[in-house]
Amino acid sequence: MRELKTEWQQLKDIKMAFWQHGSGPDLVLLHGNSGSKAKFKDYLLDYFADYHTYALDSRGHGESRSKDAHLVYEKKSLDVINFCKARGMKDVSVIGYSDGAILGLWLAVKAPEIFTKIVAISPNTLVSGGTEASTLFIEKSLKTMRFLSRFGVPLKKPIMRFNLMLTDSGIDDEDLMKIQTSVMVLYAERDMIKEDHILHIAGLIPDCRLEKVPDCNHMTIPYTEEAIRLMQEYLIS
Repeated sequence: MRELKTEWQQLKDIKMAFWQHGSGPDLVLLHGNSGSKAKFKDYLLDYFADYHTYALDSRGHGESRSKDAHLVYEKKSLDVINFCKARGMKDVSVIGYSDGAILGLWLAVKAPEIFTKIVAISPNTLVSGGTEASTLFIEKSLKTMRFLSRFGVPLKKPIMRFNLMLTDSGIDDEDLMKIQTSVMVLYAERDMIKEDHILHIAGLIPDCRLEKVPDCNHMTIPYTEEAIRLMQEYLIS
């Protein structure tokens, strides 16, 4: 079995856990809400083996360590920027999934001098961009976790994570229109994000490439052959 070793990068107020693998152009991988770098093991070892890949555990997730009362997308994106600066990384490509896709858009807004290509898989900038069913599921789950926490069940981090999904990204339409970094947006045929919201985001980003991936949903899109093929093709173009 091929194993990846966890390393840590100490930043101002977070000890960020990450995996790295390979050599070649730098590629940063950003997981979704309640996920971790482990979601990208096959990306590092197989799908993007020709890159120097970094899979990060974002603030409040995985093995990263920080003291937070709540989570904010913009602050989480600054962690990624500071990680890349600390390691002297430039001309960086990014694949971000779900919440990681939101961070990817923030990176394009904030640091185009570092990030040259962003793949945003199923991003949303507004809570209202999610389907009614997905928002209801998040709200019910959060209610259950808050109830259980009253009886001593340790759910601080899961509650913070689910609260984040009920928080707008902080990215507005004007931010999207000013993006200079090359961006590709992927979304699933059966996504948790409304199609009209995805189309709105992609329509505002200059020269954005937009691809709808068939026969998958929000949870499976990062692992479909078609999505992987599209990402590989885009990153070498």
